[in-house]
Amino acid sequence: MIEKLVHINRVSKTVKGGKRFGFAALVVVGDGKGRVGFGHGKAREVPEAISKATAAAKKAMIRVPLKDGRTLHHDGRGHFGAGLVTVRSAPAGTGIIAGGPMRAVFESLGVGDVVTKSVGTSNPYNMIRATFEALTAQVSPKSVAQRRGKKIADLLGRGGADAPQADAEAIVE
Repeated sequence: MIEKLVHINRVSKTVKGGKRFGFAALVVVGDGKGRVGFGHGKAREVPEAISKATAAAKKAMIRVPLKDGRTLHHDGRGHFGAGLVTVRSAPAGTGIIAGGPMRAVFESLGVGDVVTKSVGTSNPYNMIRATFEALTAQVSPKSVAQRRGKKIADLLGRGGADAPQADAEAIVE
């Protein structure tokens, strides 16, 4: 498992004797092969908050279909709060072009080539939730073909030069 600590926030509560400090941690966990999750944990000590967040992230993992095990199948958009995130598949050798929290998500997901853009907010919680919204919308051609009852080659238009000819002949008959 790849665990990435994205953000730690120190929060304080004013009590009769002064201030009590606590910590909130945001963690992203992935297996590097298409599964990723994020979690949020709060505690009085940093290590305890991180372990709570990691446990929450492992519980809430999602599977994302990857193309060739290195990039996304298609472009996507995610929106959460004021955060708007755009993710795009990229050719081999591009690398992960993403900022801060989104980079942690793609590194732990196992994506090697992706181009992203975040607009609206730099709040790591909202950026990660928007990124996850974009990733949950990802579908593989295999699942689409299965749902429609077609072959993958028909969907991708890789039938060759005689495919339109065969379609035209089918219409005539």
